[in-house]
Amino acid sequence: MEKKKPLLSVSHLKKYFPVKAGFFSSEKKAVHAVDDVSFDLFEGEVLGLVGESGSGKSTAGRLILRLIEATEGEVFFNGENILKADGKRLRSLRKEMQIIFQDPYSSLNPRMTIGKILEEPFIIHQMGNKAERKEKVLKLLEKIGLHPDAVSRYPHEFSGGQRQRVGIARAISLSPRLIVADEPISSLDVSIQAQIINLLEDLQKEFNLSILFIAHDLNMVRHLSNRVAVMYLGRIVELARTEDLFKNPRHPYTEALLSAIPVPDPEKRRNPILLSGDIPSPIDLPEGCRFQSRCPKKIKACETNDPPLYSINEDHQAACILVKN
Repeated sequence: MEKKKPLLSVSHLKKYFPVKAGFFSSEKKAVHAVDDVSFDLFEGEVLGLVGESGSGKSTAGRLILRLIEATEGEVFFNGENILKADGKRLRSLRKEMQIIFQDPYSSLNPRMTIGKILEEPFIIHQMGNKAERKEKVLKLLEKIGLHPDAVSRYPHEFSGGQRQRVGIARAISLSPRLIVADEPISSLDVSIQAQIINLLEDLQKEFNLSILFIAHDLNMVRHLSNRVAVMYLGRIVELARTEDLFKNPRHPYTEALLSAIPVPDPEKRRNPILLSGDIPSPIDLPEGCRFQSRCPKKIKACETNDPPLYSINEDHQAACILVKN
């Protein structure tokens, strides 16, 4: 049986932000925001990307879409290295790759009506005449559950959840194949988050979308994702099918994350793994495993061994020396 080819293939992706070591110092240092990240995303798949704030999740998403330029690495979309695409080709590719931003208010132009915001992608890519564009905008509003009257209203007249629906409509307007959802529910009320996740799930199934779903909420990630990648200090430390990862986490950091998930049952109590120690600076990373200063399972070899992703089985990998042993 021929192996399925990924729609998106990220290989050894890096992003270093240069910083000054000090006013009188000539030493050059850098923040290792994304540090050697590799993964595949297949057609119609949802890949969850989780980790603490500052782990590099959002930076990785922006690198993939070339909203910021990578330091090193390759990003292949449908077999084409988009990091080498020129401006004209990249503009054409943007029809197939879209993003849903975290903040639904700041990502919408406050001076434009919702109708104009949703019509803009069609104008930029010269798709349809005015009447055809208006019809497409009304269909988009229907698809996301907003009244047609929304076309003449402005972003400030809507709730956060409604604005995020507009952001989702804009992302799907050009029928993309890939969507990077950059923490699309983190700024919303808890009561609205499930509605947005259900909308994303319905749209993903209807249009067979491939989604890189960046989030903090592990319960939402479990509900929506086929596979999950866990990031820590710029690296993926575990990658597995969703249920396998939640039932059998193999990296100590993943175990700690999952142990902190709240259980909606007052009769049940969890024993979260409390991590001690300091988080290393992304400027001065330690030798060996970058999780060693907080790891409850640390052994002597962790101080010098910087583990790659070891394969546990065909669909499960973890960057921990204990997995190898």
